[in-house]
Amino acid sequence: MSRYIVKRFIQLAAVLFGISFLTFLLTYLSPGDPARLMLMSTGVTPSDELVQQVRLQLGLDQPFWIRYGTWLGQVLTGDFGTSYKYDRPVLDILLSRLPATLRLTGSALLLVILIAFPLGILSAVYRNNVLDYVIRLFSFAGLSMPSFWLGMLLMLVFGVQLKLLPVMGSSGWNSLILPACTLALPLIAQYIRQIRTVILEEMSQNYVTGARARGVKERVIMMQHILPNILLPIVTLMGMSTGALLGGAAIVESLFVWPGVGQMAVDAIFTRDYPLIQGYVIWMATIYVLLNLIVDLWTHLHDPRIRLDVDV
Repeated sequence: MSRYIVKRFIQLAAVLFGISFLTFLLTYLSPGDPARLMLMSTGVTPSDELVQQVRLQLGLDQPFWIRYGTWLGQVLTGDFGTSYKYDRPVLDILLSRLPATLRLTGSALLLVILIAFPLGILSAVYRNNVLDYVIRLFSFAGLSMPSFWLGMLLMLVFGVQLKLLPVMGSSGWNSLILPACTLALPLIAQYIRQIRTVILEEMSQNYVTGARARGVKERVIMMQHILPNILLPIVTLMGMSTGALLGGAAIVESLFVWPGVGQMAVDAIFTRDYPLIQGYVIWMATIYVLLNLIVDLWTHLHDPRIRLDVDV
């Protein structure tokens, strides 16, 4: 196990290095002068002399490899640079936006657990019944709707027409409902289908047939045998979904003006705030890789039949 963990951390470092290089290269090749854009975003008229002065201050006149090496060395010490727009350390901005994103993604995951599991179980238990058809129709609709369109629909119905919930901002607990639902509904639809599929697979296993032959009640078979067996693939899927939620929340956060890291990343792209973009990408890549590692280790610990690749 220890060899596997060391191997995965080496892979993590290699992946992050590759992502950092590609991110820096893409921002380097992207059109637009960040010095000029930074001056324009602060309301300053960008004369050629002033732009040149800012370029010298930011080190933008240096060759690519010097800039990348300098930036990578700073990142390894925890310094992600200074935001062009906010004139603050990137790490401080990320940490200040992180609680809002975690609150939003945590609420979405809670909705997924509370809604998808019961509906998925009911859909499998009442297979090909009216209830099953209704639940499958709901899941199909949920998968078919893009997040931005679903969010706009919820804003129109519950914010504009019914005036029940705020359509933007983060003031009060009720402002969390619409963005959390927008983020959760596609996942709920996906999980309903996944849970239904794995339960039906388990219900066709010989041990279930044997339990029924011995007269064990269906409720007991479901609670004591089937559900524990499906938890492993579902929890694994949820681990991967957490990373997708943290990254995919950018559209929802921008739509509802939710002050998380996703909205910050979108703003940084429009203002060519390269240090902030690079810091956000490294942050997201680190979360994805760490979640992959945690899910793999959790899976192995709870099911030793799943062998890890420990041969270095």
